[in-house]
Amino acid sequence: MPEAPQRSVLVRARVATALLFLLFGITLGVWTVRIPAIKRNLSLDDGALSIALLAFAAGAIAGMQMTGRLVDRFGSRRVMLPVAFAEGLVLIPPAYAPNLAALAVALFAFGAVHGTLNIAMNAHAIDVQRAWQRPIMSSFHAVYSIGGFIGASAGGLFAHAGVGPRTTFTAVGGTMVAFAAWSAWWALPRTAPAPRGTGPAAQDGPVRGVLFLGVLVCCALVGEGAAADWSAVYLRDNLHSSAGFAAAAFAAFSVAMTVTRLVGDRLTTRFGPVLLVRASGLLAAGGLGAALLVGASPAGVAGFACLGAGMALIAPQVYSAAGDRNPDAAGRALARVVGLGYLGFLLGPVLIGGASKVVGLPGALAIPVVLSLFVAATAPALRPRRPSPVADPADPDAPPPGPATPKADVPAPGPATP
Repeated sequence: MPEAPQRSVLVRARVATALLFLLFGITLGVWTVRIPAIKRNLSLDDGALSIALLAFAAGAIAGMQMTGRLVDRFGSRRVMLPVAFAEGLVLIPPAYAPNLAALAVALFAFGAVHGTLNIAMNAHAIDVQRAWQRPIMSSFHAVYSIGGFIGASAGGLFAHAGVGPRTTFTAVGGTMVAFAAWSAWWALPRTAPAPRGTGPAAQDGPVRGVLFLGVLVCCALVGEGAAADWSAVYLRDNLHSSAGFAAAAFAAFSVAMTVTRLVGDRLTTRFGPVLLVRASGLLAAGGLGAALLVGASPAGVAGFACLGAGMALIAPQVYSAAGDRNPDAAGRALARVVGLGYLGFLLGPVLIGGASKVVGLPGALAIPVVLSLFVAATAPALRPRRPSPVADPADPDAPPPGPATPKADVPAPGPATP
């Protein structure tokens, strides 16, 4: 067993990182369910709302690309923590925007902070995973999924009580600032004399082996975007389900994704990333493909549940691989991979909508089936390029059996520092 101070540092660091993934999910969830109220308050039509939402997406992509080099120069902790505080604050201005132009500006800022936090917290999660010396990335993404559910539920409760977006976002934003303060106290401390990635090799060297990894996560997130935007439409309009039963398709997708992520680290320890991603792609493709062939409402719900379970572990595995291949440039590597994945999430539903005009929605939903098969076939791209620490598969959630080798962003035995 590791010394008590070392174990305490690592456990606190894991909790702190999980809190940020929770924060990330809650803010996005509560914003999403209050979009109709924002639209109604500003009397926006669908086209005007699309412009505002596009500003959020543009801000997110800009934040992601800007953050990579900052993380590599200053370390994930120094970027992540101030941005975590900002995440709770930038949620509030969109509720006070008096017109479309102000809303677009507020959402661009919200998106930029959200995208920055996405890269910084994933880079910090890789640092914590390296110190832990076991796969733990899926647990962080599970917490994000849970946070999205909590945020959506909280926003729905505020809406049901007749509370407007201003009060909703102020209350939730204040809670998120408290989460950020907790994370700042427990986050992984620094021990190296200089921030990770500040040497000439890190700043000038290439980011290795991430372009194809970005393609893989892009393919996966096309399926996630398809489930979010088209699952209920498919059941309602094509399978003639009731509105309530149609909504169960995305609920099944979300629950299956969360549950799978909760056990994902154990599966990674037992099977490794290549076999796990191959099986994930086959599950997603086989489940949704079979549902489309059957063409019945219960099969549709089951098919989207299989898609959620199959998609759940692909992004965590790809992000881990990108960071591990570039330990001194993990920020830039993640920025490229996550940015490509986000494009898949944004453009996938548009692609499916366009294809549905030609081949119908059931035929268009075959796109994520084909892309999932592609992910399964190319899973060997995730094979580690350097040896991984040997872990005891009997206890995948325990810290490493001895003190972690001190590296940048890896604590030496001693008390945690804020």
